[in-house]
Amino acid sequence: MPILSVRDLTVRFGGIIALDSVSFDVDEGQIVGLIGPNGAGKTTLFNCLSRLYTPARGEVLFDGRALLERPAHRIAELGIGRTFQNLALFPTLSVLQNVMVGVHCRTRSDFLSNALRLGWVAREEAAIRARATEILAFLDLEDVAHHPAAGLPFGTLKRVELARALAASPRLLLVDEPASGLNHEEVAALAKLLRAIRDARRVTVLLVEHHMGLVMQVSDRVVVLDFGRKIAEGPPVDVQRNPDVIRAYLGTAERVGAETR
Repeated sequence: MPILSVRDLTVRFGGIIALDSVSFDVDEGQIVGLIGPNGAGKTTLFNCLSRLYTPARGEVLFDGRALLERPAHRIAELGIGRTFQNLALFPTLSVLQNVMVGVHCRTRSDFLSNALRLGWVAREEAAIRARATEILAFLDLEDVAHHPAAGLPFGTLKRVELARALAASPRLLLVDEPASGLNHEEVAALAKLLRAIRDARRVTVLLVEHHMGLVMQVSDRVVVLDFGRKIAEGPPVDVQRNPDVIRAYLGTAERVGAETR
């Protein structure tokens, strides 16, 4: 059963059609790759799922419920997490504090209860810290838990952003360009990490990525966009051989073979 259903999604910016009647499903427990050239509409689609954009037409269902009726600040509590192509961490906060921020949508405390230092608030704070610490251990970030985010290697910061997204206990994780700026060894580690997130934490993953080797290696299914339209969908082995995909994005058949080896 699909955990996410996108139906006839259309987004216009003036006279530009960013998404043109895009439809696809993401089944629970899958890693689905969303690929396409620059300007194909991938980030626009993510912004619709995050409720940063409102489409001109279409419907999005998350676990059978209409997502587009929800405001942006209610998306995380539904069970949808997201990372960003450009890191959106708090540089002066420690790694642990950045991850604790991700649990905020699951907390009950407010300004007044915090000001009064109520006993249950302290217990909730301890639970948040324990949750964040457990996720840091899962992502092998314990050694930098108390280090400010500023000054850490880029690959480490990518994992911190993943940790913060996982802190809210999402059922669906939207991952935007996680391999950007990573070296070969870091990309290989990322592939293992994405599978571990899916398998060990039972999180469905929708992955936007330009690194074709990573996408074809970890994805159960791939959806391809070009100029806002869906031009292909299916298992990686079928998508990488699709003539429309090769022409629009992947280049020649020889290049596809080289990048996926």
